[in-house]
Amino acid sequence: MSELLEYKHDNANDMPSINHSYLQTQIVLALAQNKGFTPFVELSLDASQIDLSQFGLKAKDELVPDVCLYKGIHKFNPLGDASKRKDMPLLAIEVLSPTQGTDEILAKFKAYFALGIQSCWLIIPATEVIAIYSTQAFESFGSKDTEIVDKMLDIRLSTQQIWGS
Repeated sequence: MSELLEYKHDNANDMPSINHSYLQTQIVLALAQNKGFTPFVELSLDASQIDLSQFGLKAKDELVPDVCLYKGIHKFNPLGDASKRKDMPLLAIEVLSPTQGTDEILAKFKAYFALGIQSCWLIIPATEVIAIYSTQAFESFGSKDTEIVDKMLDIRLSTQQIWGS
């Protein structure tokens, strides 16, 4: 007997759009050029070691950033896989969808920081802004800036790579 698996979003309000998908792809392509890191898309992070409700999140024991970045090179393993990753990435990136609010994303960032993630990016397609957060600082970059700089992780990306203009 076959089993039907249902895809479930963390929140019904975060349904992706064309711009959301495009920016997710552009970020991954830009980050993948740095051979010292491996980007992942929609990777489930095991958050069972903290109570996510303290951040106002409905998720029970996992968080799924749009994109996350790990140090080092990940090798594909056809003989083994896991549904969640226990070790945390250096960077979590969220692309704001048209139906999401920033408060929801910022609550997620607080949880990411509590889990040990060093840097979080909020990409806002409608205003072409990328806001970079760490526990110590906040900086934003617009489409008129030539470069996006994450000082915490020493990552530099051309805005043209992201926005395509």
